[in-house]
Amino acid sequence: MALLLVAGALLLLSLVRVITDENSLTGTDQWVSAMTFAVPIGLAGLGGLWAERSGVINIGLEGMMMLGLFAAGWIGWQHGPWAAVAAGIVGGALGGLVHAVATVTFGVDHIVSGVAINILALGVVQFLAKQWFGGEGSEAAAAGGNDKQSPPMERIEPFSVPGLSDWLGDLADKHWFLVSDTAGIARALVHNVSWLTVLAVLLFVGTYLLLWRTSFGLRLRSCGENPQATESLGVNVYLYKYLALAVSGGLAGLGGAYLAVLIRMYQDGQTGGRGYLGLATMIFGNWRPGGVAAGAGLFGFMDALQTRGGGAVVHATLLLFALLLLGLSVWQYLRGRRVVAFALAGTAVLLWAWYAATDTMPLELVTASPYLTTLLVLTLFAQRLRVPRAVGKPYRRGQDS
Repeated sequence: MALLLVAGALLLLSLVRVITDENSLTGTDQWVSAMTFAVPIGLAGLGGLWAERSGVINIGLEGMMMLGLFAAGWIGWQHGPWAAVAAGIVGGALGGLVHAVATVTFGVDHIVSGVAINILALGVVQFLAKQWFGGEGSEAAAAGGNDKQSPPMERIEPFSVPGLSDWLGDLADKHWFLVSDTAGIARALVHNVSWLTVLAVLLFVGTYLLLWRTSFGLRLRSCGENPQATESLGVNVYLYKYLALAVSGGLAGLGGAYLAVLIRMYQDGQTGGRGYLGLATMIFGNWRPGGVAAGAGLFGFMDALQTRGGGAVVHATLLLFALLLLGLSVWQYLRGRRVVAFALAGTAVLLWAWYAATDTMPLELVTASPYLTTLLVLTLFAQRLRVPRAVGKPYRRGQDS
């Protein structure tokens, strides 16, 4: 099924690329950028997965990313980018532990605690940036820092696979239907790849193996399904929730550190709501690592489109979504869900009409396209979601179910 979905997506992208003559839709640079944008979103979503699988709602991912971003900028300019990565993980994990103390130990409402962490983190990093980076006469200020950014750090050089990268590039330049499109996308996996992207992929694989293939993962997931029954089997539910939230914050902090290493500094506002997008990818992905990765890839693709391509390329995605919705409507019709099928078909017709009647997309809609895509995707896939049963519910040791 996964291979069929990938093949269908490639065929659809190739078809739209030929019709619209927007070669950047399947160009290597476009997909390298998409991976760059997808990694921090995916790491935040993976952090949310760890928290909510243990039964704790974590909407404080944005704040934990801010903490990781600031910690990475602070350590990075002094000790290098890899130390910045470690500092970002620690900074985010501290935010996760604060959330754990509030929700697990003191029973604070999970939403209230998450919102408080987002607000608190924003105030903390802006105050510390002003004190540590923008202090008059300080070493950081002399190195190029100010109250909005840290001094620059060294760069982690990306890598390319020799031979394979050039061969795929030559094949992509021929612009053959499907073949060149596949080569252009595949080349993004072996050309100018960040080592932190490789680390993120390993974390996704490791999360799946740990949570779905070990007894530790079974216990942690059972805390999010029925903590009372889990406690009756001798599992320390509090400990597992604390561990899950520390990992959750650490992953979000790593997403923030990724942003700091990418631009080589801490910069005020750099997270740009990616923690919230990560939360959306977790929901879209049905609280599973593979789904989170797919959602992050989609949102990263849209983010890269509006950044690199502009209105013309985003305009071409109207046709892409119209064809996708048309295919989904046929599938729903075959399943006997005719009302849903006709609704999807009607939306597809409206998108096609919009595409046919215009030549480009207004700048305001181009900027908002990743967030509009988030709303569309969550609306389409809301019916198939399976939320952990005990997520967000208060738990006290020894209480009845």
